[in-house]
Amino acid sequence: MLDRLRLGDWITRDRIVALSRVILLANVLLLGALFATSNGKVDRFDRPIGTDFSEIWVAGKFVLDGQPEKPFDNAAHAAAQREAFTPTSGFFAWGYPPMLLAVAAVFALFPYWLALLLWQGTTLPLYLAAVRAVLPGREALLAALAFPAVFVNIGHGHNGFLTAGLFGLGLVLLARGRPWIAGLCFGLLAYKPQFGLLLPLALLMGGQWRAIASATATVLVTAGATVAAWGLAPWRGFLDSLTFSRVELLEQGSTGFHKIQSAFAAARLNGGSVEAAYVAQGLVAALCVIGVALVWRSAADWRLKGAQLLTASLLMTPYCMDYDMMLLGPALAMAVAHGFERGFRPWEKTMLAGVFLAPFVTRNFAMATGVHLGLIAMLALFVLTTARALDETGALARWRGRAASGAGRQIGGFALAGAVGFAVDAELTSLLVH
Repeated sequence: MLDRLRLGDWITRDRIVALSRVILLANVLLLGALFATSNGKVDRFDRPIGTDFSEIWVAGKFVLDGQPEKPFDNAAHAAAQREAFTPTSGFFAWGYPPMLLAVAAVFALFPYWLALLLWQGTTLPLYLAAVRAVLPGREALLAALAFPAVFVNIGHGHNGFLTAGLFGLGLVLLARGRPWIAGLCFGLLAYKPQFGLLLPLALLMGGQWRAIASATATVLVTAGATVAAWGLAPWRGFLDSLTFSRVELLEQGSTGFHKIQSAFAAARLNGGSVEAAYVAQGLVAALCVIGVALVWRSAADWRLKGAQLLTASLLMTPYCMDYDMMLLGPALAMAVAHGFERGFRPWEKTMLAGVFLAPFVTRNFAMATGVHLGLIAMLALFVLTTARALDETGALARWRGRAASGAGRQIGGFALAGAVGFAVDAELTSLLVH
C-alpha cells in the first residue's frame, strides 16, 4: 500500500476522468437544487444564493444611486442587504478597494439571480483559460472544472475565478515574453491586495522590470479613475474599513476560523492568543519570502516558479478563505505539467492528489478536529515546488555541502533556537498583557 502511494501509480487517466465526472455531476446537482428551490434571491435556508455575491450586488446598487462611499458604511450596507433580501438573511461586509465598485455597478444593472449567473459565467472562463494555457487537453479541462474549490467558490458567489484567472494568465504571459500584458493582469489583481504581497518581490528577483512598470501603471490608472469619478470619499471609507476587517473578521473570527486557511486561523482555532497567531503567521510569511526570493532569482523552470508563487501568495496572508484556494487550480496545473515533462518523484503524485481534494473537506475537518487540511496541503505544495526548483538549479546540493560543515550546523542551531525563543517570548508577553 505504501509503495503504491509512494509511486503514485494508483493515479491513472481513467480514474482521474471517472472521479472528475462524479465530482462534477454531484456538485452540479447540489448547486442546481439549491438554485431551483430559491426565490431568485434567497435560498431555502434563508441565505442569499451565492452568499458573498450579495455584497457586490448591493454595493453596485449604491454606485448606481450615486453613493459609492456607502458600501464601506457597515450600517448602511447591512440595512440595504436586509431590504434587498430578508431581515434575517445575514450581513456580508464590503471590504474591497474602490476599483471593484465599477465592476459591481455593471452587475447591479441586472436582477440578482441573473447578475450572479453572469458574474460566475464571465469569470469562470478566465480560470479555465489559465489552466488550459498550462496543461492542454480535455482531461485537464475536466479536472479543472471538477476541482472542489470551484464549487466552494460558486456556492459563495465569490471572485476566486477572477483572481485565479488574472494571476495564472499573468504568469503564463510572463513566461511567453509578454511582460506588458502580464503586468496588466497583475495590476488588476489590486482589487484583492492581500494576494499580491509577494508579486513585487518575485518580479524584482526575476528582473521583470517591464512587468513591474505595467503593473504599477495599471494600479495607478485604475485607482486614479475612481478618484476622478467619485472623489476621495470611497478611499477614506476603504481605509476606515480595514480596522473592522482586521479586528472582527480576522482576529475575532466572525467569519469562522475553520473557514480561514492560514497559520493565523489555525492558531486561533486551537486556542492561541492573537499575538501567538501573528507569530505563527509571521514565521510562515518569512518562509514564503525567503523561498520566493531564492526561487525567482534562480534559473528554475517557470512552471515551478509560478506554482510556488501562487501557493506562497495564499500562505502569505492571514486571511485566506477556502474559496480563495482557487489559486491552487493553476498552481496544480503548472506542477503537473512540469511533472509530465520531467517526471514525478516519490510521493509527488499522491501529494498533488491530496492538494486537489483538500478544498472539499478542509472546512468541515477543521471544525471537527481543529486541523486545517487546506493549510497543510498548501504548505506541502510550497515545499515541493520550492525544493524541486532549487534542486534542479543545483542550489540544494551546494547548501547541503555547506550545512555539513561545523559552521553550518552552528548557524542552523542558532536560527532554530532564536525562532523558538521568539515564539515563546511573544506568548509570554501575551499572557502578561492579558
